[in-house]
Amino acid sequence: MTDQTNNAQKEGFKMHRFIERVGIHNISLLVALIGLLVIFGVLRGDVFFSTRNLLNIGMGVAILGVLAISQTGVIVSGGLDISVGSIVGLTTVATAMTIQATDMAGLGLLAGIVVGGLAGLVNGLLITYGRINAVIVTLGTMAIFRGVAFILSNGQSISIFNDSFRWIGTGRILGLPAPIWILIAVAIGFYIFMHKSIVGRNYYAIGGNPIVARLSGLKIPNYRVAIYVVSGIMAGVGGILLAARTGSGQPISGSDGLELEAITAAFLGGCAMQGGRGTVVGALLGVAIIGVLNNGMILTAVPTFYQMLAKGSLLILAVFLAEYRLNKN
Repeated sequence: MTDQTNNAQKEGFKMHRFIERVGIHNISLLVALIGLLVIFGVLRGDVFFSTRNLLNIGMGVAILGVLAISQTGVIVSGGLDISVGSIVGLTTVATAMTIQATDMAGLGLLAGIVVGGLAGLVNGLLITYGRINAVIVTLGTMAIFRGVAFILSNGQSISIFNDSFRWIGTGRILGLPAPIWILIAVAIGFYIFMHKSIVGRNYYAIGGNPIVARLSGLKIPNYRVAIYVVSGIMAGVGGILLAARTGSGQPISGSDGLELEAITAAFLGGCAMQGGRGTVVGALLGVAIIGVLNNGMILTAVPTFYQMLAKGSLLILAVFLAEYRLNKN
């Protein structure tokens, strides 16, 4: 009897340790994701769980995942970047123009990353040294970057015929599309950076309590500029993936609410508006929920207007839950 009691206590302790390690919030997201899979599996079981459709979901969330993970870093530090969708459009144009002029995939990649980084640098400098609210700055640059993309391309789509570059968006490794492997690499890199490095932990400190962080000697302006540069570079990676997948640079790329979905995924993943909270794993689960929801609504022929309604409602729900958790704690 005593042995049974001890075993039950050990099992209970293991379960408690598991929940504590994974996090009750991430478990809730996992349950919500499984619920969506069951619902759409029942409604469209004939195609939803097919290998082709599951790979389509993975391809669909690869770009969103890269943006949501970097957006999590920005929100954790107490900021917000609404301009990432426009940076994606600008980098697709810059990448396509460079490859069309040189026929060199490497230079195209460099152009996309550099342009994304410069766009992030503009955001970071205006927010940090201009002392302008992050929402206002990135709302303004969202329009500016989109305008630059249209000016550079004359409003036209620029085709890419370089096969090496196209492979980034269409090639496969061990049966999985290359963009999914890139998302996995970005997620692992960000996880190590945000949760295991001193610099990453400093971002949590800055977002959680900037006064204490400043008194501790952290150079907050440098950190803030750097996190927006990283956000711009990741948007550049997203633009490269999109250009490689579509085989073109289009100034309108990313204007279909990509930034809205990235922000929604970050808040779903546990970010708080005030900063200091949020995880890479949570952001990935948020991205998965949005990807399954988008795919399921398309398969079940939900009208476009109702899809927009659902996405907007999901963002409000995500922010509400984030604020509720913060107030509760």
